[in-house]
Amino acid sequence: MTQLKAAIVPVTPFAQNCTLLWDDETKAGVVIDPGGDVEAILEALKEEGIKVERILITHGHIDHIGGAAELAETLGVPIEGPHEADKPLIERVKDQALQFGLPDVRTMTPDRWLNEGDTVDIAGVAFQVLHCPGHAPGHVVFFHAPSRFAIVGDVLFKGSVGRTDLPGGDHATLMRSIKEKLFPLGDDVAFLCGHGPHSTIGEERASNPFLQD
Repeated sequence: MTQLKAAIVPVTPFAQNCTLLWDDETKAGVVIDPGGDVEAILEALKEEGIKVERILITHGHIDHIGGAAELAETLGVPIEGPHEADKPLIERVKDQALQFGLPDVRTMTPDRWLNEGDTVDIAGVAFQVLHCPGHAPGHVVFFHAPSRFAIVGDVLFKGSVGRTDLPGGDHATLMRSIKEKLFPLGDDVAFLCGHGPHSTIGEERASNPFLQD
């Protein structure tokens, strides 16, 4: 089975984890959540020699999509995700920039909206799509069962969970997404998240203070 490599490019003042995933033999790969600082992302791609096949988006907040349109145009690749429930967020990306004092950005339109049960291709490896609303209505997670690995965006963090005080956020919905979609994946599943260090489902189930009933 293809063994994928991963690298994080911190972008925007929010230190969002723009994630690069690629096959080190073929160099085919993807960029996940290019929230901004496109030049830094391009430099990292050049350094690793990655041939980007597509851009994947977990959800429609500016720190995850702010650089998507520019990067897609520069690389000539499609954008896939998130779920269409985030369309209103994406359409208001310029308002998001103003709200957070960020530079003006270009609105992006995904080439493909993603739904629960879809798969996305990452260097020839099929990742399952899980719709996990709560932090954002259209938030999706990417999961590869054979390697016990997931990209969870801003649903779950090491020691924390996604904020729900932004438009479209709902705490009860977020808790359901974590407990009904992520926990069943298994305690051994390692994940990369949208901000901060990686963790495992088991570690968060056991010690995350936001998840202790």
